This record gives sequence, structure tokens and C-alpha cells, in this order.
Amino acid sequence: MDRETEIALLEELQGLKDNGLFFLDDDVCASPVERYASEARFEREREALFRSWPLIAAHGSELPDPGSFLTLEIAGLPVLLTRDKAGDVNAFLNVCRHRGMRLVGEAEGCKHAFSCPYHAWTWSNDGTLRAIPHEKPGFPGIDLNAYALRRLPATERLGFIWIVASPDGEADFDAHIGPLKDDFTWFDAENLGVAASNTFEKAANWKLLIEGGIEAYHFKVAHRDTIGPHFLDNLSSYEMLGSHMRSVLPRSTLSELTNLPREDWSIRAYANVLYSVFPTDQFLVMQDHVGWLNYRPLAAGRTEIRLTTLAPRSEITADNQAHWDQNHKITSVTLGEDFAINTQVQAGLATGANVALTFGRYEGALNRFNAEVEAHL
Repeated sequence: MDRETEIALLEELQGLKDNGLFFLDDDVCASPVERYASEARFEREREALFRSWPLIAAHGSELPDPGSFLTLEIAGLPVLLTRDKAGDVNAFLNVCRHRGMRLVGEAEGCKHAFSCPYHAWTWSNDGTLRAIPHEKPGFPGIDLNAYALRRLPATERLGFIWIVASPDGEADFDAHIGPLKDDFTWFDAENLGVAASNTFEKAANWKLLIEGGIEAYHFKVAHRDTIGPHFLDNLSSYEMLGSHMRSVLPRSTLSELTNLPREDWSIRAYANVLYSVFPTDQFLVMQDHVGWLNYRPLAAGRTEIRLTTLAPRSEITADNQAHWDQNHKITSVTLGEDFAINTQVQAGLATGANVALTFGRYEGALNRFNAEVEAHL
């Protein structure tokens, strides 16, 4: 985000507030319940989105050194992330090429080689098969190259590790990530680190979870005892960045800009900026840190969520940890209010009370997000 854009976004919201107006889309729209409740629909999403589009697997700082590794589940697949001796990131299916055993059981660590717990076939962290016990009598003439770990497309960009969760997948990483470059550079994503993180599961569709953060219509009601008093009533804006969305959620202090020269305006001081990175991640840029929501859809009505507080790496110290923990707690409590609503909405879908959910003109971002999903199915 350049300085001109930052000022323009604040001017737009200040103008709406001063004139008692709202950021409105043209039409009221309907979102069919089937989008959120159908398992057949979810399977289509898994193949067309979660196993075809670049997904964020981790922050680069989570693989700090050559030999670092992580294991995780992405789009229903077991994934092994490694950083090899050249410093490059690799992504593989976490599956032994001999008999299909889960190769690495640890969640994270540092290893330059991985030995299968079944028969001890061993691979380097660049995916090369390097040892087979009793190879010559048992597997005469075996082509070791044919048994390399199954590689997933992967790249490290803008501070994050992006993968395609399919060994046969192809991805234009440049086209997908490019629209985010200026904004992720603006909040210095490459120099952030993980200050706090936790993972949990919610009985709600992944799209409901994303929708809950991209409108301010609910703030004064759903968050009346937490963040509600700190934000303006039903005022936010959004803009598409390729398939991604940037939302701006102004704080109640926005009116202070009237008495400040523009050179002193800072969007992080007077608003939260929310990036919905298509399809399954959100980044909430706050005053001195970033909240990262990594959604891992499990079923039509179940989603695993990893909530991470990202902070400048130089500021993640023992002396500052209490500050980051407190901010992580505040974010967790606020989002917990949203997630509780989302699970109740998911339960309500099954009653037949509605055939569709209604998005008012205040909630145009929700319709635009769903339109993007539909376009890629």
C-alpha cells in the first residue's frame, strides 16, 4: 500500500462518517444455504479450490534454519515442509514411497534426513531417497530417483510459504500472489515472526467464518462488551486486489483526523486493515501486530482454525512476551464471539428456516467474496 492509497482510504471513510453515510453496494443479495451445508458442494470446493489454488502453509520464520521441518494437514493431505541445506523450502506428501506409512510423526523439529518408522527407508530433506536397508538383495536394480518423495508445488513469497496441495498441481504463483505484494510489503510481512499461536476446531463452514470479519454491521451488537465501543457503527469499506480483498474497519477515533495534517495520518493508528487472502486466510493488520487466521476446511460444517499473532521479529523477546500474549488473548476473545455466532448459524441452516441467507447493501463484501468462490468452482 503506497502513501497515496493510505490517505485515500482514510479520506473515503472520513467523508462517509462526516456526511452520515455508509459504504453501500448496489443491491441486496441472497446466498443459498446449500453453499454452507452441502457435503457434495464441499467436495467440489476441495478439488477446485483447496487442492488447486495456492494456499498459505506457514510463515517463513517457522522454518528458520536449514534442516527445519513442519508437518501439517492441508486440504485433507499430510504435508511435510522442509528447508534444505541450500535454504530453499520444499513441500512433500508426508508419505513413505515404499509402503505408504506416514513418514514423519513429529509436528516440527530440525532434521536433515527422515527415516520411515516401518522399514527405515531414509530420505534427505530435499526429497531424495538415500538409503534402503538390505537394498541389493531385496530390491535389485531399484531406481532410487523413482522413489523420491512426492513433491508439491511450493514457493516462499512475501514472508510466507505457499503450496498447491496436489502433487500433479500447477500454479501461477506470480499471478495469485502479485496483487498482494505492495500491501504485504507495507506491513513488512517478511520481517514478522510468530509471537503466539493456537489451533482449534469449530462446527461451522469456512465461508461463514470469513464472512464474519468483512462487515462492520454487527460490531455494535455482537461485540458490544469487547471491541464494539472502539469502532464506528456499521462503517467499513472494501476493495478487491485480484481474487483477494482488502477491508478497512475504522476506529471510533477516526474523527481526530480532522485536526491532523495529512502527513501525520496513519491508517494503522485509526483503523484495522483486514486482508482476505483467497481462498482461506485472513490477516488483520493492527497498530503494532498482525492477527493471522488460517482456515483449514474439514467438512461442510467443520473447520480447523489456526490463530496466530505475528509481530516484528526483533520485538519478540522474553521482555515483550506478556504484551503479545495479552494481544493474542484479546483477539481470541473477540473472534470467539464471532465463532460462537458462526456455529449457531451453521446449526440454524439445518432447520430449513431459510433457503438462503440475505446480504444487505452494508454487506456487499460478503456477496463479492462468494462471487469469487463461485467463479473458481
